[in-house]
Amino acid sequence: MVQTIQAKDITLRDLITNFGLHLVDNDQFFREWQDDLPQINSTDKQLLDKVRAGYINLLNYPPLLEDVVRMAVLDPILFIADFYLFPFCVKSENTIDIVSEDEGTIIKGKIDTLVLRDQFWVMVIESKKASFSVEEGLAQILAYMLSNPHSKKPSFGMITTGGSFIFLKLVKNQTTQYATSKLFATRNRGDLYSVMSILKRLSQLTINIDNPQ
Repeated sequence: MVQTIQAKDITLRDLITNFGLHLVDNDQFFREWQDDLPQINSTDKQLLDKVRAGYINLLNYPPLLEDVVRMAVLDPILFIADFYLFPFCVKSENTIDIVSEDEGTIIKGKIDTLVLRDQFWVMVIESKKASFSVEEGLAQILAYMLSNPHSKKPSFGMITTGGSFIFLKLVKNQTTQYATSKLFATRNRGDLYSVMSILKRLSQLTINIDNPQ
C-alpha cells in the first residue's frame, strides 16, 4: 500500500530512508554562497537597513506570525533582489507531490514561496514563524527541492524565520546530496547584506546555466 506523508510532517530520517538523502560536510560542495559574490550598492543597503529596523520593531509586538514575517522581511528582500522582474517569476502556494523511487511513499505539501525561471527551480523559500528555528523547515524544504524535475541541475533553497536565514544546495546524481550555508541573523549588522549578495549570486548562476556562453 502506498504511504502518503504530508510535507509538514516529513523528517530527515524519512528522506534518508526513501530518497537516500546524504548531507555533505565539505566546504567545496557548496561554494556558491561563498565565492564571487556581487557587491551590494548603497541604495540596497539602505533598504535592507529599513527591513532590519522593521523586523526589530515587530519583535516588540508579538506574536510575529508567518504572514507578517513574509510581508515585512521576505517579500521586500525578494523585491530588492529583483526576483519579481523578468526573467524570474514568483509563484506562491503551489502544491507539489513527491514520489520516492519505489513509489512506496508520496509526500504532499504546500510551498510558501517558489521562485522559478523557465520551469527551472531557482529558489525554494519557506517562511516559518519567527519563534521557530530554521531546523523546523529543513526536512520540508528538502522534500520540495527533491521534486525538481530537472535532476541534472542543482537546486538551491533558502529558509528564513525572519530573524535568521540559511541557504541550501541539493544535487541529484548517483546519490542525492545536500549541504547548507552558515546561519545569517537579521539582528546582526551586515548579515542581510550577505543574504542579498548570495541571492544575487544564485540568480546569476541560474541565468548562466540556461544561457551558456
